[in-house]
Amino acid sequence: MAAALFRLIRFWALLLLTVTVAAQPVLAEAAPQILRDTETETFLKDISEPLAKSAGLAPGALQIVLIQDPEINAFVAGGQIIYIQSGLIEAADNANEIEGVIAHELGHIEGGHIVRNDEGARPAGRIALLSLLAGIAAAAAGAPGAGVALLGAGTTVAQSNYLAFSRGQEGSADASAVRHLNEAHLSGKGMISFFGKLRQEEYRLSSSYADTDPYAQTHPMTADRQAALEADLKKSPWWNTPIDPAKQARFLRIKAKLAGYVQDPDVTLRKFPESDQSVPAHYARAYAWHRAAYPDRADMEADALLRTAPLDPYFNELKGQILLENGHPKEALAPLRVAVAQSGSAPLISALLGHALLATDDPKNFAEAEKVLRLSVAKDREDPLAWYALGTVYAQRGDEAHAALATAERYAMDGNDTLARSNAETALRGIKQGTPDYLRAEDIAVTARNNLDSRTRHK
Repeated sequence: MAAALFRLIRFWALLLLTVTVAAQPVLAEAAPQILRDTETETFLKDISEPLAKSAGLAPGALQIVLIQDPEINAFVAGGQIIYIQSGLIEAADNANEIEGVIAHELGHIEGGHIVRNDEGARPAGRIALLSLLAGIAAAAAGAPGAGVALLGAGTTVAQSNYLAFSRGQEGSADASAVRHLNEAHLSGKGMISFFGKLRQEEYRLSSSYADTDPYAQTHPMTADRQAALEADLKKSPWWNTPIDPAKQARFLRIKAKLAGYVQDPDVTLRKFPESDQSVPAHYARAYAWHRAAYPDRADMEADALLRTAPLDPYFNELKGQILLENGHPKEALAPLRVAVAQSGSAPLISALLGHALLATDDPKNFAEAEKVLRLSVAKDREDPLAWYALGTVYAQRGDEAHAALATAERYAMDGNDTLARSNAETALRGIKQGTPDYLRAEDIAVTARNNLDSRTRHK
């Protein structure tokens, strides 16, 4: 009995430590792979804007980040950022289902639920502490059995309190989602149909769904959420609003290219056989053949897409990417220049053109490469490959100071404070004081130095 009490005390000590830092969402044990694609990001931005407006967010403030993960999930982890896992896109059948997911996650952002996690974690922590102290006191008084009972009861109460708090937040986010969909004049049918998919997943993962304790879950039971929401959503004048065909066509494109990129090529090619001559099927097969190292087949699929829309920026981007990554940078320039022009100089596409220009090893192309890469990082500072390519341009022309600054940007993004600081300090020695680049190098150096000092103090 005393041994059991000792184990419970150790458990509660660890739990108390965990509770004090609150129950924040964990992305993964290892850093998740973020998927970047201009077409996908543009689509998600476009469909989320009216919903974000309903949630009171400033125009352009909401970010949606796509993570490569087969699980059907989306979450917020602080700030005005929604993380959507690739498995969710693959599971969805239409754009309206994605809109329903975004509306729900916006409910968490609007309600400040991540910041308010402490409201649920702290009471659980207090219960844990009181149970721990009472259990120790009982054991010291010669009643280890009573100590175990007190700790066990505390575990149950603390866990129940926190889970109830979490379910309350989910219910609040669902209610907000109804309002966001209505104010954006969108149907809630997609939200309801996606709940059906979640229920199927729950049935698949549980040997006995009926035996699941609803009070031991972080979310209300999906069937209950679906029933409650359907009644509210059906009252909306927008319930029977059909999905915009153009929006659905865009969704099918991004879903197909995602499948071609993340799935095993054999799986994709079975799902999208040659008999399917639709745009999404060509898209999926192009990526599948490219990943399977059949460049000629991938190129043929890209050409089939371009025959349907010769100036489509994303078809041209695909064509250029296939050529570049298969050792034909010169041939890649023409489609990539079209892609940059037709996309309004989208930063990721501009960076790809910059890579192709450098890969030609032709000094005549370096000035254009610098131009498009500087434009890319000015619009999107979060692309380490663009910084790497820009640093290469500077190094090739002998501008070591700006090459060091570009390298410092890349290392700062990767969280390598040691190399970020050293490269930023190198840049400071060669860049004119007071210029924007000098101030940026100074900022990186100071931030990296503070981070390193902080880690040293906490060792």
